[in-house]
Amino acid sequence: MKSLQEYRISYTGLKTGKHQFDFDIDERFFNEFEYSLVKTGELKVDLELDKQETMIILQFAIRGNIFLNCDVCLSDFPTVVDVNERQIVKFSGDENLEDNTDEIIVLGKNEHEIDVSPLIYEYINLAVPYFHRCEESGSTPWCDKEMLEKLEKLSGQVTEEEEQEEQTSADPRWDALKKIKNNN
Repeated sequence: MKSLQEYRISYTGLKTGKHQFDFDIDERFFNEFEYSLVKTGELKVDLELDKQETMIILQFAIRGNIFLNCDVCLSDFPTVVDVNERQIVKFSGDENLEDNTDEIIVLGKNEHEIDVSPLIYEYINLAVPYFHRCEESGSTPWCDKEMLEKLEKLSGQVTEEEEQEEQTSADPRWDALKKIKNNN
């Protein structure tokens, strides 16, 4: 978790107003999270922190590429991530908020910094598509053509060429039986 120290923002010394923070995300970031969907990527996070008297508004803009495994050919391919999210952080004592919710994070009176790494991680993982596929099967440079050929061979589906080969190499005894059947 040492590498996540840079994602801790001390807000106690910041003046009221907007402040800009920039972070670069790579595989070191994702390695800090066990069982991460994303293992590698090159992303840029632009964070605007708007400190007000009773709250902090965090505006995230995350852009870049993450690398996923194709569900079809198993090769790695890049996926573009473009995320814009907002998070509200309230100081405890405001409106008697006790627990964090999805929309609002509550900070205790003794806290002096906010860790944005879990938020960045969550926003990136929410941008991961449900199905991981190369853009057009077989036509992108990342798609493993050998794997696609093996899958096609092992699929058990008979192609038109294979059907014609089977018909021409059929046992002549079957042809004789078909003639008998057609005559009746």
